[in-house]
Amino acid sequence: MKTEPSSHELETPESEATRLGDSFSWQSILFVALSVCGLLAGLTYIFGFTWNGQRLLEGEYYWAFIGFFAAAAFIALPGRVGQTSVPFYDVIAAVAVLGVSFYFAANAWDMVQAGWSNLYMGIVVWLLMMELSRRSGGTPFLLVVVLIGLYPLVADYFPGLLMGIPYQFEHMIEAHVFRAEGMMGITTKIVAEIILGFLVFAGMLLATGAGTFFIDLANASFGRYRGGPAKVAVVASAFMGSLSGSIFSNIAGTGSITIPTMKKVGYPAHYAGAIEACASTGGVVMPPVMGAIAFVMAITIGVDYVTVMIAAIVPSLLFYFGLILQVDAYAARTGMKGMPRDQLPSTRKVLLRGWPFLFVMVFLIWGLLYMRWEYYTPWYASLLMIGLSFLRKETRLTPRRLYEAIRQIGVLITQTAAIILPIAFVVSALTITGVTGALTSGLVALGGGNIFLIICFGVMACFIMGMAGLAIVAYIFLAVTLAPAMVEVGGLNTIAVHFFIVYYAMLSAITPPVGAAAFLAATIAGAKPMKTSFTAMRLGVVIYFVPLFFLFQPALVLQGDLTPLIYVLPSIIMGIMLISGGLEGYLLGVGLVQRWQRLPLVAAGFAFSFPGLLTTMLGGLVSAALVALIWRQNRTLRAVQV
Repeated sequence: MKTEPSSHELETPESEATRLGDSFSWQSILFVALSVCGLLAGLTYIFGFTWNGQRLLEGEYYWAFIGFFAAAAFIALPGRVGQTSVPFYDVIAAVAVLGVSFYFAANAWDMVQAGWSNLYMGIVVWLLMMELSRRSGGTPFLLVVVLIGLYPLVADYFPGLLMGIPYQFEHMIEAHVFRAEGMMGITTKIVAEIILGFLVFAGMLLATGAGTFFIDLANASFGRYRGGPAKVAVVASAFMGSLSGSIFSNIAGTGSITIPTMKKVGYPAHYAGAIEACASTGGVVMPPVMGAIAFVMAITIGVDYVTVMIAAIVPSLLFYFGLILQVDAYAARTGMKGMPRDQLPSTRKVLLRGWPFLFVMVFLIWGLLYMRWEYYTPWYASLLMIGLSFLRKETRLTPRRLYEAIRQIGVLITQTAAIILPIAFVVSALTITGVTGALTSGLVALGGGNIFLIICFGVMACFIMGMAGLAIVAYIFLAVTLAPAMVEVGGLNTIAVHFFIVYYAMLSAITPPVGAAAFLAATIAGAKPMKTSFTAMRLGVVIYFVPLFFLFQPALVLQGDLTPLIYVLPSIIMGIMLISGGLEGYLLGVGLVQRWQRLPLVAAGFAFSFPGLLTTMLGGLVSAALVALIWRQNRTLRAVQV
């Protein structure tokens, strides 16, 4: 008899695995101590507190942050799969990165004023960051960081578009490690300032029981409907993915509960895994928190985070709408029922128990949208959550629970820092060589000035770079090369273009041959990975075509004139219903769809949903004819059965 794998048996990506062991093992205590020091440094700098009568300089804080959390990463992140102990050389690496970082922090003023640098220590930092990139993203990530990071050494040897300004090794290290183009620039700012508060907030929510609350709330709301556990998985994973910003921790946490429940009510193992993979992937672009990539986008475009958050609302809701429709259609076609009421929690009791979590979420949104506190907001929300936790014994932050909360927060920050900090070398290499401008103009020339060809090149580039599972790296590279070309030639909306890149870059999480999210969900479900990944592609179909829609109709990302939403949004919603019905063989409100009708229904739904007058009208006419035919067939079938 097959048993469900335990959480420690899951093939979690390296960036999501830790070797901290028990709460009070020596490595956990050391990890928490480093995390506390890093958080105190962050609070001191972000809120402008003084240290010995002076405020921390930007460089001083950045190096302190790098020192504490890079050292924590060498303690927490295993050097190889299955490693549970911390070898002596990782302790040496932690001490080295901490010592070098604090030496640089002590010389931060000279770095700014006199361009101070230290080649040999810079090489040490560079090598240690390379190792962190391997541990956080695996060998593919390491290769990307190394190859693009070393590009300045040979930039003048490349032909055509790839030719750039060459740099000697010592000057390259100086740019990578000490200058604003590298580690003292955008990447460290993102993780040490912009994201930090949101990671603290997510960790505080998880530590006080928000995960259980959202699963119970989803069960109480949707569990009684047909295919209820699948709908619970979609809703709960949307909430948790938005808070954690991590696809894989969401699957490992939420999926370990929802996948077995889905299987119990009749969903095949591969289908249950695919549902969880899609739901967790969509959480990364689900407001209000979203994943790290949203903050990278805000900095890259030069807008505040609120603008990005608002722009993400409609596409993410459309994605989850399509996913819910498909799991409902499967349940209807196979005759599934909901869970018995006596097995479901009471909505009233769940809300009475968990209202503080909803209140804090509302406070976060109010602070972001109305008060415009930006990255101060999650700090205030975390403080409010701490206060509200004392209202109930089960959530009260006792010293032990506070310790566990800090450990959870430290894990989130460490994993994020380990994946983002090495990207500084990619950004630096692309910037100092000047190759980004050449690539932009080259893409325009290659596409012959045709925006549709450039979009095709963009889709291929996003997918190829995303195949390594490096959505952030793919986004940063394409944001400075592809995005300007699309804006220049097509006159497209800047935010729409950047969201287009984000969506297609993250497709790799569920798309074969990589499909890391689908593979992890398949491990939990006990299903075949490739079958799960292909099923996830079908379930997540909305994410494959909606980015094309908001490219040509920026109202879908709430940009510009919103009047087109009056007629575009209803057609897209109807189109998604038709596509979901065609893919799953059941059309909501109409009935079963015959096998030969599925592909035409999908094609007609796509045409109907495309934001163009001619395609919408043509798709609408064909869709109406198909729906009428399907309805008539089902009516005849019901009459015969009676």
